[in-house]
Amino acid sequence: MKLTGAQALIKSLEMQGVETIFGLPGGAILPVYDPLLDSPIRHILVRHEQGAGHAAEGYAQATGRPGVAMVTSGPAATNIVTAIADAYVDSIPIVVITGQVATSAIGSDAFQETDTTGITMSITKHNWLVTSASEIPRVVAEAFHVATTGRPGPVLIDFPKDVANQTMEWYWPKRLDLPGYQPTTKGHPKMIEQAAAIIAGAERPVIYAGGGAMRAGVGGEVLELAERTGIPVVTTLMARGIIPDSHPLALGMPGMHGSYTAVTAVQRADLLITLGARFDDRVTGKVDGFAPMAKVIHIDVDPAEVGKVRRADIPIVGDLRSVLPELIRRLPTTPRDIAPWIEEIRGWQQRYPLSYKASESGRPIKPQYVVERISAAADAETILVSGVGQHQMWASQYFKFERPNGWINSGGLGTMGFAVPAAIGAKVGRPGSTVWAVDGDGCFQMTAQELVTASAEGIPIKVAILNNGYLGMVRQWQEMFYDERYSEVYLSPDLPDYVKWVEAMGGVGFRVEEESEVDPVIEKANQIFDRPVVIDFRVDTFEKVYPMVPAGSTNDEIVLPPHQQGER
Repeated sequence: MKLTGAQALIKSLEMQGVETIFGLPGGAILPVYDPLLDSPIRHILVRHEQGAGHAAEGYAQATGRPGVAMVTSGPAATNIVTAIADAYVDSIPIVVITGQVATSAIGSDAFQETDTTGITMSITKHNWLVTSASEIPRVVAEAFHVATTGRPGPVLIDFPKDVANQTMEWYWPKRLDLPGYQPTTKGHPKMIEQAAAIIAGAERPVIYAGGGAMRAGVGGEVLELAERTGIPVVTTLMARGIIPDSHPLALGMPGMHGSYTAVTAVQRADLLITLGARFDDRVTGKVDGFAPMAKVIHIDVDPAEVGKVRRADIPIVGDLRSVLPELIRRLPTTPRDIAPWIEEIRGWQQRYPLSYKASESGRPIKPQYVVERISAAADAETILVSGVGQHQMWASQYFKFERPNGWINSGGLGTMGFAVPAAIGAKVGRPGSTVWAVDGDGCFQMTAQELVTASAEGIPIKVAILNNGYLGMVRQWQEMFYDERYSEVYLSPDLPDYVKWVEAMGGVGFRVEEESEVDPVIEKANQIFDRPVVIDFRVDTFEKVYPMVPAGSTNDEIVLPPHQQGER
């Protein structure tokens, strides 16, 4: 069967089970958009290429399947670079297809030409420049395999226009030949045995679960490990929900804005059982003061992460899906009694819970209160997405996560503007789930145009803007560390008028200024199913995120909120 390169690309995507592509056409990729008309694949037309990439990320995180984005060459390719970098840091499997000028014009500074493979080499697991139509099925099969195996991540296929117009004899590869790509999946038995032995002897152990555990889909195994041993669990920003927040062994988030209990438990631990976490600087604080008494078991599918920041006493390279059952199987049936450790932890939880000082008059609204009320109204299948900044931390702290993959955010890269397009992708991937995005006014203004996409495509996401009129996290740092010298952080709570803007984009807009209005408007939003909804919550301008470990400090120097500071 003879096909054009463009037809072969679309058929190859169909062979991979692709149901949705987020994209925006242009000259170099135009030939591919013609056979797309005859495909069952749904194409969602975004309003900016960065939105296509973040939507693919949201889709991937919500479904566990790779997200797909397709854009043209030049500025379209560079626009999606931010999303690719975001996916790379957070290990999100996406396949990005970029148009490219004809092979004969590559290197000539042709119209809308960029060296896309060169630009993205350091932020993809691998990328391919297709030079012949006959390569297409093989390259697509390899791309999906690389994106989804080992440590997941983004891949890119650069697709020249003349290749799209060539003809080829259709085939589908029966096997993949990638001799240089052999991810380790099974951990070393001796290391697993040693890990089981050291766990059995620990007096103050903590399970430190990271985004890698979430990507591996081992929530059940993490919970089994915790319950089998009685060991408490801290969950990084990327692992929130890996075990239910309501579970008595769940301590919450460690790190710069983690709970006092999670941070202190890690600092006092004699053993860290590290599952798919990378000892990020936002978790460790000053590295040489991090968990100073703890031995470290580090299990990760990526050998580059093991020992990169903190030396592992027992390093185990392998897929958590394989390693955790083996580790659990080797644990003693009667775990060590760590009741004194648990009792100490319970004392911290009682004395220093996550808390904030409530508004005395109900105005201005406290941002934490908004998150609490969205959480209270959420059902078990609700997905929460956030942008980056203060609102992200409040969302992680005050929303109750009861299952894996119910929390989607930009962790490692910290990409402002992530929330709205990622929420669209999540809703497309899980149409039966309610999807809320908690965003800041600064973040929202970066990618709000994707609400047009949501309206046009019938994707009814819900957005809560915690509008404090500032780039809030930057303002917080300027207040605390720059003598309140507020340089270029004021945004104005009234410019733009969010309600009018949302309505102009086809959505429903609300403004909430009193705490008494919060619940009724959230309820209204939850009853709108045919278009996007945005609520402009006017929140306390000068509210800060606490607890906080100042940059460059050790976690022992954690700063509590003012109303708790006298208790230590």
